[in-house]
Amino acid sequence: MFSLDDGHRLADSLTDLRHALHREPELGLDLPLTQAKVLAALRGLPLEIETGKALTSVTAVLRGGRPGPAVLLRADMDALPVQEDSDVEYASQLPGRMHACGHDLHTAALVGAARLLAERRDELAGDVVLMFQPGEEGQGGAKLMIDEGVLDAAGERAVAAYALHVAATALPLGAIVTRPGSILAASDSVTVTVTGSGGHGSSPHLAKDPIPAMCEMVTALQTMVTRGVDAFDPAVVTVGAIRAGSAGNVIPHSGTFEATVRTFSTATHKAVRDGFERVVRGIASAHDLYVGIDYRENYPVTVNDTAEAAFALRTAVGLAGHQRAFNAPKPMAGSEDFAFVLNEVPGAYLGVGAVPPGIDPRTAPMNHAPQAVFDDRAIPVSAVLLAQLAARRLQESAA
Repeated sequence: MFSLDDGHRLADSLTDLRHALHREPELGLDLPLTQAKVLAALRGLPLEIETGKALTSVTAVLRGGRPGPAVLLRADMDALPVQEDSDVEYASQLPGRMHACGHDLHTAALVGAARLLAERRDELAGDVVLMFQPGEEGQGGAKLMIDEGVLDAAGERAVAAYALHVAATALPLGAIVTRPGSILAASDSVTVTVTGSGGHGSSPHLAKDPIPAMCEMVTALQTMVTRGVDAFDPAVVTVGAIRAGSAGNVIPHSGTFEATVRTFSTATHKAVRDGFERVVRGIASAHDLYVGIDYRENYPVTVNDTAEAAFALRTAVGLAGHQRAFNAPKPMAGSEDFAFVLNEVPGAYLGVGAVPPGIDPRTAPMNHAPQAVFDDRAIPVSAVLLAQLAARRLQESAA
């Protein structure tokens, strides 16, 4: 139904929208400026639009010209608390905020998909739900939108759901990847507080020092992963912050470290959580220390339905060809709250390369980096891909 040429027709207006979003990035669940831009960009299209209550989301339903089921397309809209360090002329005008993950491209692409689908509305055998979501970067905005009814916005539960993510590294411009099964990791965050009793550095035997125990915990957690987790169903435990003490000759009363945990299956997720707590509590007990563990399960594993991933790949190959659309050989260790959608509705998540030409994808700054740059030419590719996924999925349902 659609070709990449259809996207090129919209490239200029979608690029302008992306640049406007990039200049005014917003964080978390409350994105009033972003929401206003999206509503303005959708104005005039034959859409049934609702805005969120617990968050500044936009849900739009496009009714097809023929009866059929509903398909959902999603774009996340929030930015990151990052100070931009790029040389693009449309750089963020808000200090300490940046669209460093490419969500501005996702939003513009979904607007483009809405326009393309509206042009062919009479040919659609069913409805398309457009999910413009705040709060992907840690706030679980997808779950809140599900609670507010986005999956049933067309009047019945969507039969399939699709989303994509642009990549500032690894993939060349316009390349498209997906895979069946796990495509992104579950993400947990852990804060461990170890408490003993403080004292003078010259007399450690009169104190209960939390620092050596914390160091032992960090190294033991790495051993737990390498010796307790199947190498073909991996896990990552990274301790990214340690805080303890105020002077070299003072033994502190307590110390804290923070970790992120990434896993790719339910079984390994449970094993790593259980092992994390067992290791930390065991070492604390051995040192006669008290330990508190705040273990937070943030996002589950993002799992593509096997049939929907195969369909998504066929659709991508039809647009970009076998050389530029392919299955990823392994999952990525990032996490995504689109996982909550895929837990409810079969669907697929895809990646689209957005590395500017002339930059080596292997060394380009990654998503979330202050120097991350995304090529605008990924927007029309993404818009057509989303539109084609929806249109073809409805077509296949009607066949």
